Amino acid sequence: MNLLEVQNLRVDFPVDTRLFGRAKSFVHAVNDVSFSVAAGETVGLVGESGCGKTTLGRAVLRLIEPTAGRVLLEGEDILSLSGSQMRQRRRQMQMIFQDPYNSLNPRLTVTDIIGEALDIHRLTPTPAARRERIAGLLQDVGLDPSHAGRYPHEFSGGQRQRIGIARALAVDPKLIVCDEPVSALDVSVQAQIVNLLQDLQRQRGIAYLFIAHDLAVVEHISRRILVMYLGRVVESGEAKAVCRAPKHPYTQALLSAIPVVDPDSKQKRILLPGDVPSPMDPPPGCPFHPRCPVAEARCRTEPPLLRALGENRSAACHLAQ
Repeated sequence: MNLLEVQNLRVDFPVDTRLFGRAKSFVHAVNDVSFSVAAGETVGLVGESGCGKTTLGRAVLRLIEPTAGRVLLEGEDILSLSGSQMRQRRRQMQMIFQDPYNSLNPRLTVTDIIGEALDIHRLTPTPAARRERIAGLLQDVGLDPSHAGRYPHEFSGGQRQRIGIARALAVDPKLIVCDEPVSALDVSVQAQIVNLLQDLQRQRGIAYLFIAHDLAVVEHISRRILVMYLGRVVESGEAKAVCRAPKHPYTQALLSAIPVVDPDSKQKRILLPGDVPSPMDPPPGCPFHPRCPVAEARCRTEPPLLRALGENRSAACHLAQ
């Protein structure tokens, strides 16, 4: 059984509200998305800004309430749980946020930031046990326990992200949603954080839903990849297979943007015209067709289904084989 199963998840945000609170239209931020994450596995989620990645990650944790669908954690639909029941389940599901500067309360010390979760779930019976647990967590993420009394502004960006990781680890979760955890960091620090997450996964058996826009980073850390465009998954499969032989034109364009070290490489950059269409008014047919370099007439009228293209490969494209 998978640790996490997401079935036909949809998240709509009402806009242009009419009189008496009725919405005139909706933004379809996440549209009929399904996937699974096994225990100890990393599933990467990639796409351009505005494609619905972060909304999907937050909906999985019920930080945003989905409009429809199911989210099964160890077989239990967490969308049906009450507030008190969900509070207990949150011990098993945590999140690492994108911005290490704004995700930490500047008025709290590191001890209070990490200890807050311990206090809420009553995981340490005495103050001494609390201090020992916090010191151990700081060591696990590569920070000096003697700095636990400092405030976030006294740390670098990479150190702050390590504090965020320690906070997520405090309740011994089984699943962590990593919402672009390295995008705000320098390249050298990005590698350190990615390696730290992999080490923690090996030690603790944690599963990750790793959200990013950089396919190179996602390929390095993930076993499987989901590619999102305009709220939908347009391609999925094993990480190496997706990156070496992408089936969807959008995935091909994302991969072509990765810098190549070899000066003799003949890889051509695929430039996509225009911007991502508004999810409030998506184009008919295939949502990617206005920017697709190989679109045909039927792409403008027939929405493609996410269909299997062999073992563990799927793509939502009429032309994919």
